[in-house]
Amino acid sequence: MQQATKKFMSYLRSVKNSSPHTILNYGRDLEQFITFLSPPALEPPPLSEITHHLIREFVGHLHENGLEKSSIARKLAALRSFFNFCVREGFLKENPARLVPTPKLPKRIPMVLSAEQMSGFLDQLAGTRGEQPPRHANRMRVQGLSGRSGPELGKQQIEDTLLLPRDRAVLELLYAAGLRVSELTGLNLVHMNEKERMLNVRGKGNRERIVPYGEKAAEALRRYWPVREKLLIDCQAKSQRGSSEAVFLNYRGRRLTQRSIGRIVKKYVRLVNVNWDLHPHSLRHAYATHLLADGADLRAIQELLGHQSLSTTQKYTHASIRQLMDIYDKAHPHS
Repeated sequence: MQQATKKFMSYLRSVKNSSPHTILNYGRDLEQFITFLSPPALEPPPLSEITHHLIREFVGHLHENGLEKSSIARKLAALRSFFNFCVREGFLKENPARLVPTPKLPKRIPMVLSAEQMSGFLDQLAGTRGEQPPRHANRMRVQGLSGRSGPELGKQQIEDTLLLPRDRAVLELLYAAGLRVSELTGLNLVHMNEKERMLNVRGKGNRERIVPYGEKAAEALRRYWPVREKLLIDCQAKSQRGSSEAVFLNYRGRRLTQRSIGRIVKKYVRLVNVNWDLHPHSLRHAYATHLLADGADLRAIQELLGHQSLSTTQKYTHASIRQLMDIYDKAHPHS
């Protein structure tokens, strides 16, 4: 089984072009399954001896250990993918995991800020140094921003950091282009066409797509470039190797990581409203939902997001309907 696992991981990397995140998680899931099947000091059973009963026992073991249904479903997906590979390669005649049902997951509608809230959030970052007026005059005070106007928002905390222009460019581009975090951190200078305001994005499965971005994000990037240049100069002065090809850099002049993007988003969200439970992917949700609310075609949104399946994009219709119902409940006299 170990040999088949190694071949499967190589297949994910070289043939399927899976993301590093997927490869890492699938590898861990398969290791956990092999450990479950192998008593201490014993070899795992051969592939031919693995039945759906053993896989059911593994799923039951995960339940007993209090694992979330979503995590169990992912591990089961990893096993199904692995055994499908084994069938294609002739190691097995049939997939034993196909008879094991996936735990039923609740349908989650992503939390999405309104266009006014999102604009207010980004405008306050832009206004901390008096960079520019807000994008809409009537959005100076935004519902859900604790009643504080832009220049008052954590001014002392934010002005002290050199990296505010970078952080603002990160947030603006996440929202303006609807990027996944891995796509943002993977951006190189050669992927950008600043004149046309277009990005050549490499998404899941190594698939490429062209995504436009707006003037707000372009302006934020222009303010970030001098900071980026300084980070690289400081890096060279310390005889360290920087990531000169990457768009977004950390204070050491190296490519910004996905974990760092998460910290950046959390930091500024807490300054705005501690009750908001937002993460980097929330800006992608907002991008899609706001496009849909303004009349964009669902197929076009699918292309912009880089979704393979339209059903993945359709979850944003549920978010839009939920917002409409909230407005109805608050505004209609007979609601």
